[in-house]
Amino acid sequence: MSTTPERRVPEPLIDLSVSQRCHFIGIGGPGMSPIAKLLQARGHIVSGSDMRDSSVTEQLRTLGVDVSIGHNAALVRDVDVVTYSTAIPSSNIEREAAGQLGVPVRHRSGMLASLCASSRAIGVAGTHGKTTSTALLALMLEAGGIDPSVIIGAEVSGYGVGARAGATDVLLLEADESDGTLDVLPLHSLLVTNVDVDHLDYFGTFENVQHCFVDAAQRVLGSVVVCSDDPGSAPIRAALSGNKTLSTFGVDESATVRIHSIDTTSDGLLVHLVVDQQEYACSLPLRGDHNAMNFAGAVAMALAWGVPIDVACASVRNFTGVARRFTERGEFNGAVLIDDYAHLPAEIEAAIAAARTHPSLSGRVVAVFQPNRFHRIAAMADSYSHCFGAADSVVITDVYASGTARIEGVTGKLVSDAIVSAHPNLSVVWAQTRDDIVRELQSYLQPGDVCISMGCGDIETLPDDLRGALS
Repeated sequence: MSTTPERRVPEPLIDLSVSQRCHFIGIGGPGMSPIAKLLQARGHIVSGSDMRDSSVTEQLRTLGVDVSIGHNAALVRDVDVVTYSTAIPSSNIEREAAGQLGVPVRHRSGMLASLCASSRAIGVAGTHGKTTSTALLALMLEAGGIDPSVIIGAEVSGYGVGARAGATDVLLLEADESDGTLDVLPLHSLLVTNVDVDHLDYFGTFENVQHCFVDAAQRVLGSVVVCSDDPGSAPIRAALSGNKTLSTFGVDESATVRIHSIDTTSDGLLVHLVVDQQEYACSLPLRGDHNAMNFAGAVAMALAWGVPIDVACASVRNFTGVARRFTERGEFNGAVLIDDYAHLPAEIEAAIAAARTHPSLSGRVVAVFQPNRFHRIAAMADSYSHCFGAADSVVITDVYASGTARIEGVTGKLVSDAIVSAHPNLSVVWAQTRDDIVRELQSYLQPGDVCISMGCGDIETLPDDLRGALS
């Protein structure tokens, strides 16, 4: 029997139609800095604190944000609202001081909800593909004469800290379900890329994950876009069946935006879409069928907002991609090095499939994976058993904590053992440390190979570590 998690309760909205003095605890975090940047651009007075300086805090300072290093109760004395993230404990001295002074305190999701309430907000939600879909949709809306403000969860060329301020009241944002944020956002429109198993530490069961997305879709008054092919999204399609605001995308014949075929080119993909029985050929400078699906979802939402399909397709021809999404990072021993954020089984499978289409591949696909979060691997290690099957060689390293507590007996070897059990003939190496990975790849990689390193932790530095080992 499924259990219902304690859902995040909506906090009272902050009136952002008037200038507010907004303070952010942990302002350098990837979820906090974009909100701070956008509020600053909209004329609010923004300050914040963090434990260390970074390129993000420096960018915020150049925008006029007052950033302090270290936490200090005095920082919240003259502000109108204090915002904190899930990572900031209630014992934080600035949170405590705000409570004592009677200053309104909001979780990150509450401030994001206030931004949505003061905008026509388009949320991009789903387990996989949110960031790329958001970036593509931003280009389409802008090309269609809608200049949205954008909040995005990764580095995109031209955005700096993950946000940009647009000229209209439209706000396009990633709507993350992992900590209940999606539960509280007042959205005008919603694109759901897909629904897969994740964040069971918060939701308890996959049925609860699905219910979160169904609930969000039913609250939306404007357009809802979902994938016609995704089994996990079936409850959303059923709940909104017959609703004229529902659009779909995918390869299914019933899809509003149907992918007829996908051709691999030297520059990426040529995606053939069918809309209203007419076919359109769209060039997309990304690799992998999963990115064709992200593209189709973005097109479906752009069409719902009145952007002509030819304008939507043309807008992405020069798209430079999103950081850590199949990003080429040079070569080592003649092998192409690719860095990717993939950390769930479906994402890994898609990334390896994309590597198979790389024009430089004449040798082997080598997949390196850093598992993420102890509770995720404790619950899901066996689910990684089949997603590496298309690789020629696999290297698994230890778990990156991402702030989670260590669980006795939970290591990356659980993933390695699961792959070996399912694919006894596949070359699988357990390389516990970064030095172990570098030594393994130094002796293995050859010209013509494509090495794709995956995970949402510090595995992103592996290409640099490999090349540094030669110096």
